[in-house]
Amino acid sequence: MILEALCIWDINFAKKSLKHKLWIYIGFFVLLFAVFLYAIRNELPFQKAPLVVINDSIPPFQLTDQNGRPFTKNQTEGKVYVAEYFFTTCKAICPKMNANMRRIYNKFYENPDFLILSHTCQPEVDSIPLLKAYEEKMLKGNLVTRPDGAYAISFTEEDKKKPLVNTQWKFLTGDKSQLYNLARNGYMIDNQKPDKAQKIENQFIHTQFFALVDRYGRVRGIYDGLKEEEVEKLMNDIPLIMDEKVEPTRFLNGFSNTPQ
Repeated sequence: MILEALCIWDINFAKKSLKHKLWIYIGFFVLLFAVFLYAIRNELPFQKAPLVVINDSIPPFQLTDQNGRPFTKNQTEGKVYVAEYFFTTCKAICPKMNANMRRIYNKFYENPDFLILSHTCQPEVDSIPLLKAYEEKMLKGNLVTRPDGAYAISFTEEDKKKPLVNTQWKFLTGDKSQLYNLARNGYMIDNQKPDKAQKIENQFIHTQFFALVDRYGRVRGIYDGLKEEEVEKLMNDIPLIMDEKVEPTRFLNGFSNTPQ
């Protein structure tokens, strides 16, 4: 009888111990799930670069690249890219800006998730053949350092014979209103206040600023393309943006690429 009672007590104790452990496990997973929900609802990323979101609503665009092919905002999804504005006949700031952009290209062109978007600010002049010729100069030419320490592109007749393979640097043209709206209300790099009464055909954007855009279509940095320290900072910030692994709001969107 005593032995039987001890066995019954042992069984009951084991059941109670199992239930106790089970409740501990359930409580632990409930707590873990609550922390997970708190993180994603408060948009706390698991790995995020220390760069604020300057603009999270770049407008949709439909432009044309240097090869005459359509290029839209959809083609930037999941890509980190740098955006700028220039025109092919510029002799002032554009050559220096784009020599610096070539440095950026040289550093990151092997990464398939990286792009450079160079938008013309003079679409009425910069035809597709002119953009194609400019692309060849920028990529076939040699990056050189001038005596003052600034960078430049040297482009000779011999350089024209070099093969050209380029999937990372787009030279874009299109509707002027769309291009200018994108600079002002998307990339936020127009440093002049436009006269609203002035017709779009009479407006002119001439800015030296580069915009850094993350994988979710958000502007994360604006840099002066003429200043060495700013270009260096941009080249240091790009890997930080590239290395961002998880954007929590994507969980709330059903793993969508749509930016918040």
